[in-house]
Amino acid sequence: MAARPAGGESLMPSPRPAVLLVDDEPHSLSAMRMALEDEFDCLTAGDADAALRLMEEEWVQVVICDQRMPGKTGVEFLTDLRDRWPDTVRLLITGYTDPGAMAQAINAAGIQQFLTKPWHPDQLLMAARNGARLFQLARENERMALEMRFLASTAQTKLEKRRAALREGMGFETLLRAPASPMNALIEAARHYASFDVPVLIVGEPGTGKARLARAMHFGSLRSDKPFHALNLAGMPEELAAIELFGAKRGVLPGGVNRIGLAQKADRGTLFLAGLEHAGPALQLALWRLVEEGSFSPVGGQEVLTTNLRLIAASGGELARRVADGAFRPDLYYALAVGELALPPLRARRGDVALLAQHFLMDLAAQHGKAAHGFAPAALEFLENYDWPGNLRELANEVTRMLIFAQSPLLGAELISRPILQAAPHEAGADRSAEAVLVADGTLKDRVELIEMRILRETLTRHRWNKSRAAAELGLSRVGLRAKLDRYGIADPSGRLAAEEEDD
Repeated sequence: MAARPAGGESLMPSPRPAVLLVDDEPHSLSAMRMALEDEFDCLTAGDADAALRLMEEEWVQVVICDQRMPGKTGVEFLTDLRDRWPDTVRLLITGYTDPGAMAQAINAAGIQQFLTKPWHPDQLLMAARNGARLFQLARENERMALEMRFLASTAQTKLEKRRAALREGMGFETLLRAPASPMNALIEAARHYASFDVPVLIVGEPGTGKARLARAMHFGSLRSDKPFHALNLAGMPEELAAIELFGAKRGVLPGGVNRIGLAQKADRGTLFLAGLEHAGPALQLALWRLVEEGSFSPVGGQEVLTTNLRLIAASGGELARRVADGAFRPDLYYALAVGELALPPLRARRGDVALLAQHFLMDLAAQHGKAAHGFAPAALEFLENYDWPGNLRELANEVTRMLIFAQSPLLGAELISRPILQAAPHEAGADRSAEAVLVADGTLKDRVELIEMRILRETLTRHRWNKSRAAAELGLSRVGLRAKLDRYGIADPSGRLAAEEEDD
């Protein structure tokens, strides 16, 4: 059963199955309760809203609902129920027997059984029994599936474990991109480099996925069954970085013990070194020896050790420019840049944003136990038009915030942060702020109108295109707001009619 919403307390399951009866006619509820109360804990609700409140508070196995009710119909209520509590068995009492309508209801709400009016108490009791048994069998099947996966994992061979690792996010297949993505050519080049045992330098802005690409290259190489180790030099003192990489002899560290470094641990495997631009002169020289000769000396030691590792390095800046400025050793740069891969920023991958956002959403929904199906088209338009200076990390953060505040499995544009909503749409990515407008050419009137247009678009989106609420926030009349929308050609991108009810 799906996790209960935050704020509702999950109660321990009752010894008897719980069934929720939903009908707007009190005598029908009473008749159903009398037929079932000897074997079930019966909960009753007179409409869909009351039933949803009970679902948030109680542990319900079976729901029996009448089709004809004021407000939401039975099919509409059971459709909502399917989204939030998909394991609950759903039964519908109806007076119609049209096969087409029944098939439509099954597709929309996932109804397990129909009961036609007038129903017999024995028929209702048998349907409830079958529903409770179906619920129990589904739970037992989930438990057995988990046990089977555990048993299978303990019996896996090394090859099977490697294939599982690739499926879980370590191979090239998991680097998501669209058919026409600029990432395609880069990944094809990375595949070629992976099969040759040479150093590789990956350059790109922070958050573009350099570590994931390095891991994919390791699992696409002949060293895939050997260790993969990673170290980020950013913010790490040079002496500590040297100890992490090359180890230390007794007496250097507290406790008087030897320390084995990553260069030795990654022997016959791959070492991924991120933040290479932060390496100091002494560390650069030691890394050049490691790449060129495969040798190193532990900190505090005199002996020379050897290792057979493959080094994949990554830099968030342009190392070639640092070499020209004398800030980076040219011999180390050219030793590493046998293969050089430049990861494009997310603003250059506009066609990949929807795919990546959907991937992040599904992972986060599973991680936090919250139902989510995807994004509304208007939301995807805003996400695709933004420039994403923080790249993949910023996109993942934005999707996380949207999921946290979402009230529906379909995430709408009103959940998006205001800087993204205010950014102007552009083919190559959007402006992050209004700074460009403040310093751009043009008359004061033109520049003020551009800012006004962005504010109108962002405010309407946050209020789900409710023009009354947007006008109230902006201090405008509805007529004045409509005039501005017509003037700037602003329309609801979803094509829906905007709600314009006045707030009480």
